[in-house]
Parts: sequence; C-alpha cells; structure tokens
Amino acid sequence: MDESRSSPPDETAIHAVLSRILLAGRLPGGTKLGEHKLAEIFGVSRERIRKVLHRLGHERLLELVKNRGAFTIAPDLGEIHAVFEARRILESGIAAHLAETLTSAQLDRLRDHVECEAEALKAGRRDEWLKLSAEFHFLLADMTGNPIIQRHAQELVGRTTMLVAFYENTAGSQCGCDEHRGIFRALAAGERGRAVKAMSGHLALVETRLRPLACVDAGPTIESLVAEYGADLLPAGATIEA
Repeated sequence: MDESRSSPPDETAIHAVLSRILLAGRLPGGTKLGEHKLAEIFGVSRERIRKVLHRLGHERLLELVKNRGAFTIAPDLGEIHAVFEARRILESGIAAHLAETLTSAQLDRLRDHVECEAEALKAGRRDEWLKLSAEFHFLLADMTGNPIIQRHAQELVGRTTMLVAFYENTAGSQCGCDEHRGIFRALAAGERGRAVKAMSGHLALVETRLRPLACVDAGPTIESLVAEYGADLLPAGATIEA
C-alpha cells in the first residue's frame, strides 16, 4: 500500500460503499461477495470485512449462507403481495398513531427528510434516494417509540427495498417521492384518516410499479463497482485481481 495513504477505510466507510452498490441493484442476484477479494479491494483484514457483511445481512441487503458466505439477494416477485400486504397493515397503523402524536420537532425532522429525498432524486442520485426512501419509513416507525414495531418495520422495509432497487424505474421513483410528501402533509395536518389513506395508497402504488427486468449479461464486477461508488476508499496502488 502507498505510504501516502494515512489509513485504510473503516467499517463505516466500507459499509456505506457496499450499501450503495447493493441498493443500486447493479449486481445480479446470487453473486458471491467474497471476504478475501473485498479485503484486498479495501486494503483491510477479512475480519473487518466479515463484520460489514454480517451487518449488511442483518439489514437484509444481502443473504448470509452458513458455510458458504455472503451473496446478493435475488428478489422474488412471488412474495411481493404478501410482503406489501404486511407493510400496508403495519404502516397504516403507524400513520394513524403518528397523526395524533407527532411533536413539532418530529415534524421538522420529517420535513427535512422529505426535502433531502427530493434533492437526491432531482440530482439523479437514485442510489442515495433509495436509501433515504427506506429511511423515511424507518423514521416513522422509530417515532412510535415501540421497539416491536421498529423491528418489524426494519425487516419488511428491508425486503422491499431490494425489490424497488431492481424493479422500479426512475419515473416510479419520482412518484414515490411525491407520495412521501403527501404522507408528511397529512401527518402535519393531524388528519388521521387522510394519513392512513396516503400511506396505504403509497404502498399499493409501489407494488404495482414493480416490473421484472431481464438481465442480459453477467453484470459489472465488484471491483468496478467499488471503484465507481467509492474510488477514494481504494488502497492507493493496490493490485485488484480479476
């Protein structure tokens, strides 16, 4: 490694780069993310990579298979209805509750978040928007203060985030951003029925916008994607094996 490099990237930085790659849907489902190769790319130990992969697995951004390793998730449209139905039931209840309990500080935080979503999408940073879009729903769940609701929201939203990354186009992303704004406005107005309708309608529309896309090639390599999404994290002068 070049001595001019002060230090290798930490786990937070590695997690950020790999999250952006996974949320962008750039790797085919079933692609193995090898600890050894990633350790070489980032110039860190396999143990550090293992911790990051386990965190990504917990966040349901990849699949951890015992004795085999970490693999990108192959989204299954067959389970889509059941997952979105569960989300509509859970998150409509969240919206109903928050319409009557949100504080001024919480509303300010939601307003800022919705504006950040719109800015990311307008600037063409779809991978950033995908992350922020999921976080909008996590944020609402967190505002209930109920750890059981938070845990279930984390699992369900995580499963559908990958579906959106793979199957929703940019036009759909714009619609989703506008729908989040509609949910926020209903919550800000304290209108319980309107908030429930906005949330349920949003999730139903996201489901209908998902369309499978044919994968015509093997896709880019993990090396090229790390270079694209986090070139500043690559060890200077490192030789990356093909």
